[in-house]
Formats: sequence, C-alpha cells, structure tokens
Amino acid sequence: MKRLLFGSSLIMFAGLFAVFAAILYKINSDDTEMSGADFASSVVVGPEADILQATVSDGVLFVLVREGSKTALLRFDPASGRQIGRTDFVAR
Repeated sequence: MKRLLFGSSLIMFAGLFAVFAAILYKINSDDTEMSGADFASSVVVGPEADILQATVSDGVLFVLVREGSKTALLRFDPASGRQIGRTDFVAR
C-alpha cells in the first residue's frame, strides 16, 4: 500500500512540475516583435539633425535629435514613416 501511495504521489508531483514548466515556457516565449516589413524604408528628420537615440514603444517610433544647439523628440508612424509629432526641449 505504501508503494502505491508513493508511486501515485510521485506521478502527481511530476505532472504538477510539467504544468508549471509549460506555464513558464509560454510566458518566456513572447513572439510579439515587429518584423522588418512593418517599418518604413526611410524617415525625414531634417538636414542639420544628428540622431542621438531611436526607440519603438506602443507602435510609435521615437527619435531624439540634436539640431545645432537645440534638442527635439520626433514621433513617427513606423509603417509609413510619416512624422506625427514633435517636442522641442527648451531651457528656461
């Protein structure tokens, strides 16, 4: 009887381990990256602009540029490359 209880307990713990392993695998295998086809081939930032940083967040391409002594944050639609916003940083 003890062997039967030990065997069934071992099978129960192995199944519980397999369920948790499957959950952890599913959490860590995130396939939501944007493919290269989702980005425009070029975006216009201006002739005097130096790109300091670029990042994609919530489907928006953010580009930090320096134009001479001014710094600006440009927002682009990644699929079309169209500028949808601009924020200039000014010192006060």
